[in-house]
Amino acid sequence: MRWIRPLIAGVSLPCLLLGLLFFAASLTPSLIPREPMVQGLLGGILVALGYLLGRVLELIWQAADLPRMRGRLALVGNIVFAALVAGFSIWTLTFSFEWQNELRAKMGMELADAKHLAQILLAGTGTFALFFLIGALVAALFRWVRDRFYRFMPPRRANVLGVVTVALLLFVVTRDGIFDRVVTGLDESFEAAQMLFDIAPDLPESPDQAGSEASLIDWAAMGQPGRDFVLDGPDADAISAFTGKPALDPIRVYVGRANGESPQERAELALAELIRLRAFDREVLIVTSPTGTGWMDPGSHDPVEYMHNGDIATVSAQYSYLQSPLALVLETRTGLNQATALLDVVHSYWRTLPKDRRPRFYVHGLSLGAWSSMYATNLFRLADDPIDGAFWTGPPFPSRFWQQAQNAREPSSPWVLPIIGDGSFVRFASHFSDASQAIADWGEMRIVFLQYSSDPIVFYDPSSLWRAPPWMNEPPAEDVSKHLVFIPVVTQFQLALDMALSFGTPPGHGHAYFAQDYISPWVEVTAPADWNATDTKRLKAHCDIGYQLGCQNR
Repeated sequence: MRWIRPLIAGVSLPCLLLGLLFFAASLTPSLIPREPMVQGLLGGILVALGYLLGRVLELIWQAADLPRMRGRLALVGNIVFAALVAGFSIWTLTFSFEWQNELRAKMGMELADAKHLAQILLAGTGTFALFFLIGALVAALFRWVRDRFYRFMPPRRANVLGVVTVALLLFVVTRDGIFDRVVTGLDESFEAAQMLFDIAPDLPESPDQAGSEASLIDWAAMGQPGRDFVLDGPDADAISAFTGKPALDPIRVYVGRANGESPQERAELALAELIRLRAFDREVLIVTSPTGTGWMDPGSHDPVEYMHNGDIATVSAQYSYLQSPLALVLETRTGLNQATALLDVVHSYWRTLPKDRRPRFYVHGLSLGAWSSMYATNLFRLADDPIDGAFWTGPPFPSRFWQQAQNAREPSSPWVLPIIGDGSFVRFASHFSDASQAIADWGEMRIVFLQYSSDPIVFYDPSSLWRAPPWMNEPPAEDVSKHLVFIPVVTQFQLALDMALSFGTPPGHGHAYFAQDYISPWVEVTAPADWNATDTKRLKAHCDIGYQLGCQNR
């Protein structure tokens, strides 16, 4: 074990204390409750980050030839700093369970117990040890490279070139490693999609469904998300059983990525299928954008078909096979282009129809679908013949139109549930508000954003590295911890981790949107005929299942 001694001997106590301070700060709550292993991973990463930051500051201090504490003064300084870190750590460790359980209780999750502390410390220690070892290996590599340069150049030049050489080497290695992993992920995604093509179920029997023998859309190439969307919605009998009135079979058109070579080709195929199915004879037409994988949330689409008695058509086009995080990074432009092409093609045809004989026109999207749908909905282009409304759910924080709406809020309204003007054009809904209340009645166009106050996909803020997001400066929302506090650097990592965890929260929190919270906003946006508050309550009871399920199975 002789190799351990040089590592321990080279540890900087002040830097380690700074890392432990970061670890203690990581125990404070954020938007999403954290399991002990996840909390330990976060804490270990922040210890390593704090240690690295301390070493960088030490190097800068030395390079600037600034005075340093030595002897008794340095010892006293270390003792005082260690006492402060220990006190803060004991305080955060003592209350961490209370903070996490407060969040868990608000979200209806199982409470944590004291044994989680050992798991947190074990995971945190292991994570830091791994990163420290990696850092030690990098430092050893630098010394080896620098020693080679010492043979034929002055020390200062050798130091600089040693840093540059190691940095370039690490860049190439990590770049190639990341690239390989991305390629592997892409290969697995496309392979999975191809398997879906090969094992496609039987064609729909009705010629009035997309993908049937009479359809213009190839069933096998549609992909599983599209086939699920076309097959799994409520039919006329299910809707009629709920409404007590004769109903129509809703029209659902979905064009898979493999159904066309380009966004424009897929958009034109979708329009042709809409025309074939006489979708423009329906009362309501919805152009919706899917998530990264092409998934369409039945918790959103089933309820709106019930409330319009099946007299509705919905169309969507897939742009990616990838999970949303990969699609966000690698295929952002593809998603925006597909949403724009589909909306442009369908709207251009719709506007040629007589105004008294065409459907009301709405746009919709969840998560990345909301982002691309907002991008496609160019209000200036639609000004001369506008759509009737839009309903966007869980809009990701970079969405420009969402940002503009947020920044236009009344100063007295909260950031997580803003009020925009008199509410006649834009309203916001959440798990605790249904967008039905406003100073004024709706105008000709209706836009509703549904966003949960605990959704980090919506409320992540890149500038939280150095300043608090706006919502942190306000009283906490109903499902947000009252103990949440901004800590530079630490909050950034907490919110980034929250985004990864936000898909696993109970329905109604994080990024887990579900049917009950879609219903009232859909009522506000689409104004179904002969609909009242009792109908809304009945439909919510009918759809009283998880957000990933629709209403047709109830």
